[in-house]
Amino acid sequence: VKQCVARDTLERMIASAWRGFSISTRVFSPARGSAVSRALTRGHRASKHQGSFGMPRASAGEARGGARDTSVPASKRTKREHVVLKVELESPVRRDGSHLGASTSTAVLAATPMSHGTTQAPFTPPSDWPEVLSSIKQSRLKGGAPVDTMGCEKISDDAAPSAKGRRFVTLVSAMLSSQTKDGITHAATGRLVRFGCTPEQIAETPVEVLDDLITPVGFHTRKAQYLKRASRICVQKWNGDIPNTLHALMELPGVGPKMAYLVMNVGWGQNSGICVDVHVHRIAERLGWVPKTVVSSNGTPKKNKSPEDTRKVLQQWLPQTEWVAINPLLVGHGQLVCLPRNPRCAVCVVNDRCASAFEEGTEKKAEKKLEAKKKDD
Repeated sequence: VKQCVARDTLERMIASAWRGFSISTRVFSPARGSAVSRALTRGHRASKHQGSFGMPRASAGEARGGARDTSVPASKRTKREHVVLKVELESPVRRDGSHLGASTSTAVLAATPMSHGTTQAPFTPPSDWPEVLSSIKQSRLKGGAPVDTMGCEKISDDAAPSAKGRRFVTLVSAMLSSQTKDGITHAATGRLVRFGCTPEQIAETPVEVLDDLITPVGFHTRKAQYLKRASRICVQKWNGDIPNTLHALMELPGVGPKMAYLVMNVGWGQNSGICVDVHVHRIAERLGWVPKTVVSSNGTPKKNKSPEDTRKVLQQWLPQTEWVAINPLLVGHGQLVCLPRNPRCAVCVVNDRCASAFEEGTEKKAEKKLEAKKKDD
């Protein structure tokens, strides 16, 4: 009996050693019928019921984390406490190395990984933001930007005979403006006005006809469906008018926060918040008017901010009297000077107070080409 036990143990040892050796060295399996092959087969069968060297096989839980402590009831086990994460934001730096509002522009964000409903820590903008805003206002007095004549705010009085009708035209223009240039949006809105831009008319018009009328607006097929569905809601729930609250506006298909704030500010004449589009979002970041990092909904910092994040930060410190005018002001500045690509920093009136001046664009590319040429020479 002792010889049989010793033989079985030896076979399992050989099987275990061969499996480890074959995995680490990537060799072929032994020939069928050989002594090693027979030992492997018997060792594999035995290992199903016992562990190595004849020891009883441990359970899956014990194999992963050792023996489970059952002395403490599960209901009284304490969870591991979350660590508070603090992120210190650097103040924007000018080209000469000086800080924009260095004494007050540092913000600290504290969050726990599982803290829901966390709000953004207070942010202090650069101390010279009033001068920057005033300079941009002065440069925009001459106009010349597409938003000055074709923006959603410039719906003329002859677009509809009543204030109720003009509110609906404003809503339609805002819905068409998403990811579309002002000129294209203005032309499409004009075609709808000539066709009959009322909730009743749009609700009864086939989607195909609406699609043809608003083409080449971006995502025109989807927006045609949104227009028809939104018009039906206005007729059925709002007596042919548009919703008069932000929440109700954002319940309409195809209407997001940016459009809702725009319609409330322009259509209803209520200063409900800042309308932040891609231009306002981009310029606020370049000027250092928003922090580099914001807190997400689960309490963790995130680097990639959304326009909604920018709106919340701007409304913390920007006076409410500037909330409505800031959108066309910065949109026009973004269309003429602070372009998405190759911004015209050389002609910008705030290039000496902008944290991002000359960091990108033709001027910076020219400097890099000149430096590369000098190295080659």
